[in-house]
Amino acid sequence: MSRKPIALSAAVLLALTTAMATAPPEPPSMSANIRHLANVPKQPPFDGMSTPTTDLAFTGRHAIAGNFAGFTVYDIGDPRRPKTAARVLCPGAQNDVSVSGSLLFLSTDEPRSDDSCASTPSPAGGWEGIKIFDMGDPANPRYVRSIATPCGSHTNTLVPGRGRHRGSVFLYVSSYLIGQETSGCAAPHDKISIIEVPLGRPEQAAIVAEPVLFPDGGNPGGTGSTWYPTTGCHDLTAYPAKNLMAGACMGDGLLMDIADPLRPRVITRVQDTENFAFWHSAVFNQRGDTVVFGDELGGGFAPTCTAATGATRGANAIYSITGYGDQRTLVKRGYYKLPREQGQTENCVAHYGSTMPVLGRDIMVQAWYQGGVSVWEFTDPRRPREIAHFDRGPLSPTQLILGGAWSAYYYNGFIYVADTQLGLDVLELRDPRTRSAGLTRYREFNPQTQPAGLFG
Repeated sequence: MSRKPIALSAAVLLALTTAMATAPPEPPSMSANIRHLANVPKQPPFDGMSTPTTDLAFTGRHAIAGNFAGFTVYDIGDPRRPKTAARVLCPGAQNDVSVSGSLLFLSTDEPRSDDSCASTPSPAGGWEGIKIFDMGDPANPRYVRSIATPCGSHTNTLVPGRGRHRGSVFLYVSSYLIGQETSGCAAPHDKISIIEVPLGRPEQAAIVAEPVLFPDGGNPGGTGSTWYPTTGCHDLTAYPAKNLMAGACMGDGLLMDIADPLRPRVITRVQDTENFAFWHSAVFNQRGDTVVFGDELGGGFAPTCTAATGATRGANAIYSITGYGDQRTLVKRGYYKLPREQGQTENCVAHYGSTMPVLGRDIMVQAWYQGGVSVWEFTDPRRPREIAHFDRGPLSPTQLILGGAWSAYYYNGFIYVADTQLGLDVLELRDPRTRSAGLTRYREFNPQTQPAGLFG
């Protein structure tokens, strides 16, 4: 199988999802400590195979799910009976989301004819970036404005303003260049964009910095497992309480200081040319002294949870942060891979997840596409182990169809799963090792903006 990751594009999605399995998915397999409480199926116009559900963000009693066709607001006031509060049609890959107060931030990483929600694809180049919506009435989100960013916005990470920046939030926009250059997206794309959003005047949001993270060039690619050269970042995760940010940047993993939000500084950088194909995501543990980096081997479209792929590719790598100040380094301690082998028609690889606020333990909830959801412990980073799982099985026994869990997060007592084709799932984990997580309640949760661990 090729080691080359696949860029997530509408054309690729259409090619992989032109036909749906005629047989329904088999009944889910799950560990004894997991209960499946609810599913809210995708509804038109979000229910096409080429309009997958993507990332999640949470505010109060609502979960917001991105989708290639727009976004859906779910009322999760009763997690056992979630319901749709609003659907906003606003096409554009991938439509990842973040929230702050009454504002919603939507990422567009696909050239469009314009910045409206009636835009059409514009492959030769066009508008892409961040859209801002007012969620004061969750049932009727209102489009406020847009900000174009170089190479679009694959994902966005919210960093709250402090001191002289109190009253604003900053969006760190991740984007990267693979394939054809277009207007507004040309090599060398070695930077990120930082947008300041005044919370009281979101219509004045603007790019305030474009720091270069790779002044000497990133991983050149084409060596070992790493295919593409580093031309930007896929995902950034902030730990504001420690002024830290971890970057998953194609061929590189970064640890950054964000004490000055307009001037992030790279403290240290690591590469894994033996096993990592594409540094995709990063998650801190509760204490902020460990980072879990995920490798999206195959771009999310390939069946990489197989014996042939092995236990260290398409997996997570666990790094300890050692040292102090600018002398801090990232030291690899081990790998974690989904322990259940998946079939050749199941796209499966490490994807989005979050840690649980558990007393004295490092436990993570994580999506693995058609590998389902894995809850795993890395308190001892050298010996990570799964403690629970939920797995629906293949969408099709004969075709490789994009499907399964895109993201899975713990929020206020429950696990919420954005399933690419099947909508929103709610799971309940009943395990004595995670019971203390119930002591924590969030008013707002953006998974790429980690709250300080209460028990670290």
